[in-house]
Amino acid sequence: MNPITASRRLLAAQFRNPNPKPRKFGRALVFALAASAGLTVANIYYGQPMLGLMERDVPGAAITYVPTATQLGYAAGLMLLVPLGDLVERKRLIVLQCIALAIGLALVAIAPSGAMVLAASLVVGLLASVAQQIVPLAANLAPEDKRGSVVGTVMAGLLCGILLSRTLAGFVGAEFGWRAMFALAVPLALGTAGLLAWQLPRSQPKPAGMGYGGLLVSLWGLWREFPALRLATFTQCTQFGVFSVFWTILALHLQEPRFGLGSEVAGLFGILGAAGVLAAPIAGRIADRRGPHMVIVAASAFTLASWLIFAFWTSIAGLVIGVLVLDFAIQASQISNQSIIYALRPEARSRINTVYMGTMFLAGAVSSGAATVVWHHWGWNGVTMLGIAIASVGMALQGLRRRG
Repeated sequence: MNPITASRRLLAAQFRNPNPKPRKFGRALVFALAASAGLTVANIYYGQPMLGLMERDVPGAAITYVPTATQLGYAAGLMLLVPLGDLVERKRLIVLQCIALAIGLALVAIAPSGAMVLAASLVVGLLASVAQQIVPLAANLAPEDKRGSVVGTVMAGLLCGILLSRTLAGFVGAEFGWRAMFALAVPLALGTAGLLAWQLPRSQPKPAGMGYGGLLVSLWGLWREFPALRLATFTQCTQFGVFSVFWTILALHLQEPRFGLGSEVAGLFGILGAAGVLAAPIAGRIADRRGPHMVIVAASAFTLASWLIFAFWTSIAGLVIGVLVLDFAIQASQISNQSIIYALRPEARSRINTVYMGTMFLAGAVSSGAATVVWHHWGWNGVTMLGIAIASVGMALQGLRRRG
């Protein structure tokens, strides 16, 4: 049975009954959401450690723009596909998007030219934005008193997918070739579709009173309406900005003569970063009990502290300690800010998530570009000063939170 036929039968079985009994919200569902978020978002990062392999295998300069294409596709998905979660039934939307993602990954694996790899990568990025459908769905399904910890667990899965994808792709690419990694990602995406089709309850969105075009226009209205959304977004822009600065430059820094370490070691730092986010659900529980604002202020302070560690503790040990602190702080801030924004207007969570995440990823892209320029002119010292400056802006924003 081919994957398309199997997927069609899976969907028919899942959607045959229009009024299934609701599935109890428990650990299995939380695990399914967290694992699916990680597995889907990982697809936009597989190409980064394998770019050298791809350049040697596929002729043409276009191949060097694969990471850019996936990021652009992801941003487009945030703006164009994620708002659909407020308009159509989410289970069907998410499962179909995962199946389409598998097809996009298969196209990357068999693409014969750089231009076709580039086009398929754009599609993969667009469809991988399904990860941002899963996060607001988790917030919708979770009981109110557990929302922070549930969102924290799902976000931990998502961030682990981001961090560990580089490690996995680096190993698979080195041992079996870059096409093998994208071929492996196909059954992972189909498995994700099957898991979610099995675990997710059907959910009928509340009528938004507008069509798809109106939903897109309403993004600006949501931005203007909620000061809490603007503050949460700007705060997380600084957090994700310094996160992007670090991971953009880490491999270049490790290759300097003082360390002489290759990309495989940079991939191992992804495992360290993943270990740092395992405590993130704790931050979610604290946010549930004490409120998210305290967690965000503390996370901003820890982010600044991590960059001070990078600046003044210049050994491998300093990098290890710093990345653990940084990734925990980023995750704690993320889940706490999302706890705030998801409470603003429950029926508009997908659109609010679009505004929040879209702006955050734009800030990450700008920060990565700035880090590259600073690296070429001033090296690691300049990069740490950039990180400290951005993190300091994040701390200053907490003064607005206190006055508000």
